[in-house]
Amino acid sequence: MSPELISILVLAVVFVIATTRSINMGALAFAAAFAVGTLAAGLDADGIFAGFPGDLFVVLVGVTYLFAIARANGTTDWLVHASVRLVRGRVALIPWVMFALTAALTAIGAVSPAAVAIVAPLALSFAARYGISPLLMGAMVVHGAQGGGFSPISIYGSIVNGIVEREKLPGNEVTLFLASLIVNVVIAAVVFVLCGGLKLWARGSVPTNPDGGAGAEGPHGPDSRHRPDGPRGAEGGTSASPSGTATAVATRPAETGVRLTPARVTTLVALAALVVAVLVLDLDAGLTAITLAVVLSAVWPEDSRTAVGQIAWPTVLVICGVLTYVGVLEEMGTITWAGEGVSGIGVPLLSAVLLCYIGAIVSAFASSVGIMGALIPLAVPFLAQGEIGAVGMVAAFAVSATVVDVSPFSTNGALVLAAAPDVDRERFFRQLMAYGGIVVAVVPAVVWLVMVVPGWG
Repeated sequence: MSPELISILVLAVVFVIATTRSINMGALAFAAAFAVGTLAAGLDADGIFAGFPGDLFVVLVGVTYLFAIARANGTTDWLVHASVRLVRGRVALIPWVMFALTAALTAIGAVSPAAVAIVAPLALSFAARYGISPLLMGAMVVHGAQGGGFSPISIYGSIVNGIVEREKLPGNEVTLFLASLIVNVVIAAVVFVLCGGLKLWARGSVPTNPDGGAGAEGPHGPDSRHRPDGPRGAEGGTSASPSGTATAVATRPAETGVRLTPARVTTLVALAALVVAVLVLDLDAGLTAITLAVVLSAVWPEDSRTAVGQIAWPTVLVICGVLTYVGVLEEMGTITWAGEGVSGIGVPLLSAVLLCYIGAIVSAFASSVGIMGALIPLAVPFLAQGEIGAVGMVAAFAVSATVVDVSPFSTNGALVLAAAPDVDRERFFRQLMAYGGIVVAVVPAVVWLVMVVPGWG
């Protein structure tokens, strides 16, 4: 049995054990990376650790740390209230606002994980406040980011169009952009319907005035932090309903719920600074977020005393462990081995759909950009035969490799998982994994049928 096949079978075993024995999948993946890397790939410790996603570790820790402080001092409550006022109390519109916001950010050049890191914490805080499915809100944010991700001036769009030009393939920048946007809008609409969006429409409008409506009795205001009595949730000042949805402890004066205090104003400035630093100055989102969080902690230590404990450490372990193992797979050539095997089949349409599936499966655990850069060139031999259109193939592959970023093992999915307050994280993790699995199983086949079989380009 080849080392590449062994590494794939070990990954499957890790999933089975983690699912059936309730062991943290990240810890299992670290052990598997050590065993496979040492015994099958001949790697030393440095070679194994080369796959550790240090940048993602810092992003997850930094962003969740900063927004834990924002929740503790009531800034997210103020932002949620402002969002409700923006849509005149129509809660059902907020998921689409978040979709449009992340789409706009990526379309104008933001890196997809940076856009999700900025929007997801606010979106998930809103979901927790109004009983919206976190899966719905998280999916809307991620699909929004991918919907705008292939504009001609975006990061993904520039990379794919550059690969197409370098490989001397026919290309169409507008077709690529619209293909991704339309697919993600359709998926978002389906998720919206299936995850309770129609019930949100049926609610109508919620009150938007500070004295008795949206945002006035939020779960994370300053008075709820200091109440000695009553139930407290993970963030303080909340109690869990039988359904698991956090409910506000409505005992403090309503007029303090949405006022801007010095701590909240400074936190808003810090969040704006994060946006500018990431989108304009091109600074690292994780390092910037940690720096801003430390500054806020130094000025208002009482608001940040428990923030470090609210960093999603189990999620960090899972993501970093699995991605370290995937790094071992890349180091030993497993992904290239699989791609070359598929491209050599000799049946162009079959090779095309299999490459879309490989792109989707691998991208659910690894870099979408990396997999596109590695596998698009593998399609050149059968694209040169002229039996399938290059434009449709590139668009189908690009969509397949990015739409799966809702997986909790991808950067975007991990950010959504880490950002969700007041949820059962194990349950939410399973929901994201199941949803990601459905996307992986369905979307590549659909885009292949729509874009490749008709022979686009």
